[in-house]
Amino acid sequence: MAAVLKSSMINSSLSLPEAVEEGARRATDETASGTVRPDPEVVETARRRQFSAGEKRALLAEADTAKARGELGAFLRRKRIYSSMLSSWRQQIVASDRKALAPRKRGPKPDAAARQIKHLNRDIARLRRKLERAEIIIDAQKKLCVALGLPTSDDRNEDE
Repeated sequence: MAAVLKSSMINSSLSLPEAVEEGARRATDETASGTVRPDPEVVETARRRQFSAGEKRALLAEADTAKARGELGAFLRRKRIYSSMLSSWRQQIVASDRKALAPRKRGPKPDAAARQIKHLNRDIARLRRKLERAEIIIDAQKKLCVALGLPTSDDRNEDE
C-alpha cells in the first residue's frame, strides 16, 4: 500500500519522461550511480536442533533395531544425526534413569528460612563466646595495671 502511494507521488511530482527513467532504472536494478544493488533476500541462519527426551528414546530404539550391515549408517544419514549423538544420548538416559530410581530422603523438605535462622543463631552464640573471652582478657589487663601501678584507661578519663 505504501509503495503504491509512494509511486503515485513520484509519478505526480515528476514529468512523464523522468517517471519513465525512474521506472526503467528500477527494472534494471541499477542506482543513479550505475552500481548494482545487493540482493535484498535474507539468508536463514543455521540453528542447532534440540531433541526432547521422547525423541531421543525413539531414535535410540530405532537405531537399536538397525542390525544389518550399513543399515545404521543409512538411518543416521536419513535422520541427519551422528553416532556420537547416539552414545551421548545413551549416557544421558542411563543417568536420568539412575537419578529417577535413586532413593529419596523422606519427610518434609527443610525450610530455607529455618535453615538461615539456625545459622544466624549459631553465629550469635559464637560471637557471644568471643565477646566473653575478650571481656575476661580486658579485666585481667586492668587488674595487672592496678597491681603494677600503671595508669588505666579509666584513670586517664578522670584526669581529663
